[in-house]
Amino acid sequence: MTAEVLPSWFYPPPEGWVAEDLDRLPPEAPRRLELVDGALIVMSPQTKFHMRVIDNLGRALRTAAPEGFDVVREMTVTLGRRQRPEPDIMVVRELPGSGLDRTTYLPEEVVLAIEVVSPDSEERDRKVKPERYAQAGIRHFWRIENEDGRPVVHLYELDDTTGAYVPTSIEREKLRLTVPFPITITMGELLA
Repeated sequence: MTAEVLPSWFYPPPEGWVAEDLDRLPPEAPRRLELVDGALIVMSPQTKFHMRVIDNLGRALRTAAPEGFDVVREMTVTLGRRQRPEPDIMVVRELPGSGLDRTTYLPEEVVLAIEVVSPDSEERDRKVKPERYAQAGIRHFWRIENEDGRPVVHLYELDDTTGAYVPTSIEREKLRLTVPFPITITMGELLA
């Protein structure tokens, strides 16, 4: 049996991976990578549920977002030197069309981080990432679960006194929210 050799770019630098390293990877590196606690995470292929929810929710948020906000996906947020996760969707303070060459956002630009939970990312999406987003001061976090083929949205808001997220609601039929801006979405729209 021969040992499989990984490409040289896959091995961490001597001091370990840092946020800026994601911008210096060669073209042959996987397109979707994130850095969580200094570990390079290669994201697995997404399910149709995951893709549909991200596409439709992104579209609905983009339509509802007031001027000065933009909705992005497959972009990272640099939370620290060894933290550069990639939320499934982010609502950011930025004029649409600006910063078209950027590859990451800063936490103070992110109004809402959204994770659609996949089997391979359950631990990160439910525990690790929300904790990191809260520590960085991102005000709103949504976690979307697949509950028997239907999206269920868990809503959280940052508690300024504890610096942690507190649950504000679990929505199974319809989102009718006023923060971070007014929006109404039925769960059926997320899979249409």
